[in-house]
Amino acid sequence: MNNGKVTLVGAGPGDPELLTLKALKAIQAATVVLVDDLVSDAIVAHAAPGARVVHVGKRGGCKSTPQAFIEKLMIMAAREGENVVRLKGGDPFIFGRGGEEIEHLRAAGVEVQVVNGITSGLAAVTSLGFPLTHREHAHGVVFITGHAKPGDEGPDWRNLAATAREARLTLVIYMGVASAQRIQEELLTGLPATTPVAIIQQATLADQRHAVTTLGQLCTTVEREGLASPSVMVVGDVVRGVAAARTTSAFTRAA
Repeated sequence: MNNGKVTLVGAGPGDPELLTLKALKAIQAATVVLVDDLVSDAIVAHAAPGARVVHVGKRGGCKSTPQAFIEKLMIMAAREGENVVRLKGGDPFIFGRGGEEIEHLRAAGVEVQVVNGITSGLAAVTSLGFPLTHREHAHGVVFITGHAKPGDEGPDWRNLAATAREARLTLVIYMGVASAQRIQEELLTGLPATTPVAIIQQATLADQRHAVTTLGQLCTTVEREGLASPSVMVVGDVVRGVAAARTTSAFTRAA
């Protein structure tokens, strides 16, 4: 009887100092590490010297490892008695396909655990010094994907805009840069063109860049500043907390 197991570990937004202690311990104890494309080398470096590290990249618009193949690798390694860590950017349960993977692993009789990580939607706004919720500006926050799977129309941005306006919600849009034009046009049906927007690329990493603009100028700003994936877009009045009306800058980590 083997004693293999799988742990889905959230690597956070990229900065290795934002790893949780539990995540660090799991990475160090792993004998096999399956690494997402967005996980930084500095985090992978915490794996034990004898661990087998396998890169299984998944990123929109790029060549990706099939999800079914990743799940097969995890199951095979666990059945061979390995201590497997599936290392994911951000949090496994926030647009990390953790839900799909845990279902397949349990169905195969594999022991599985989950270690949460800081999701990029939170880390990105924190790096700019403003919150996602505020008693005077936002009563809640919605995390939503801008990248729909093939055959899926994706979010109903028009209804979401109306809800965000009425309920005073902050919208945090993952994987939305490629669909920025559609998102802008449909959100403008329910939100003012003056609604503040922040776009943060490579959140928490040394090459982080950001721009602060308005919903009416979203696409123009993305194109002008050359912002690309991976980026998070934040829509709502909380963005008014950023001092500059329009700025791009490098991210400097605190000492």
